[in-house]
Amino acid sequence: MIAIGGAIGAIARYQVAAVIQARVPVGFPYGTFIVNISGCLIMGFVTALLTERLVVHPNWRFLIPIGFVGAYTTFSTFELETFRAVSEGAWPIAGANVVGSCVAGYAALWAGFIAARLLF
Repeated sequence: MIAIGGAIGAIARYQVAAVIQARVPVGFPYGTFIVNISGCLIMGFVTALLTERLVVHPNWRFLIPIGFVGAYTTFSTFELETFRAVSEGAWPIAGANVVGSCVAGYAALWAGFIAARLLF
């Protein structure tokens, strides 16, 4: 289940990031940023549903949060892009990426939990 979810998540990550990055100016890694934030939202929503609202087979916890979302979110890519920005002296971009990803990611995860609780 983890491998299936991971394969789908990895493909989704690449496609979403590529589509976004192709439409925005070069510099800030918007594609990775959007993937990380939407992944946090999905993780919060799905985790709340699977642990608080739905009675499902445990495999769903492996397929979606661990497999799909684990491969979809791109934290290692986020760290590499931050490292590259720092290495190139682009401290404002690196700082914005770190602070923005952490703050917006937490807010999105929280919003996912709230949305799941309100809807179900």
